[in-house]
Amino acid sequence: MAAGRLPGLLFAVARKGNSEGNRLGKLKEDLRLLQALCLAYWRGEYRSISPKAILSIVAGLMYFLSPLDAIPDWIPGLGMLDDIAVLAWVTKHLSDELDAFRAWRAQQSPEKLIVVEQLPKTQALLEKERGGV
Repeated sequence: MAAGRLPGLLFAVARKGNSEGNRLGKLKEDLRLLQALCLAYWRGEYRSISPKAILSIVAGLMYFLSPLDAIPDWIPGLGMLDDIAVLAWVTKHLSDELDAFRAWRAQQSPEKLIVVEQLPKTQALLEKERGGV
């Protein structure tokens, strides 16, 4: 994925995460953590993650968004199972990287975290932060 496409991915993940509500269970917090990590990475605030790990996270988020995957999302009661499994695998596989990010977050002021991890109102505003890269 080109760097310029990450803002669109993050906005789409936020929309789907909000719309799925309770179907994600505990994984909703993990999804927010992955999104926060990607935002901090995008904004250049957090770079203590391997390229392989950030790629795995982005791939997991892309799978989460895809409506046509192993179990199509439109199948009631089953459609989210594969998405949940993929996100659970990503969080388990990258637990050390995510623990390091959690530790970094714990050292930041709440004000800084709001600036670093909050999506702006529009995708265009996020893209402008990096000069439309």
